[in-house]
Amino acid sequence: QVQLVESGGGLVQTGGSLRLSCATSGRTFSNIVMGWFRQAPGKEREFVAAIRWNDGTTHYVDSVKDRFTISRDNANNTVYLQMNSLKPEDTAVYYCAAKYGVLYLTNARGYDYWGQGTQVTVSS
Repeated sequence: QVQLVESGGGLVQTGGSLRLSCATSGRTFSNIVMGWFRQAPGKEREFVAAIRWNDGTTHYVDSVKDRFTISRDNANNTVYLQMNSLKPEDTAVYYCAAKYGVLYLTNARGYDYWGQGTQVTVSS
């Protein structure tokens, strides 16, 4: 079974940057999509970004596509979310997720594995 561990969350001022990391362990497949979701208190879990592991192609929700970058490091089996120009509305718990296959999904229920989440707080 695949295990995911997020790190890199914290407190940052508006306009600042954070880089989240998602380290994987256990058996993985080359045809896998890894995604980032976020959930603020009282709100639904929201898709943020996803990347195909095999070729590195990416997909973003419109609200972050000019500010966030998802990437992968094959050698370290790690996916990153570089977050720039952060806004208070980005405040949420961020979750790393993985699913089998090569198709992007924006629905959290389509993902097979989840990390524990890491808190990102952006102060005004």
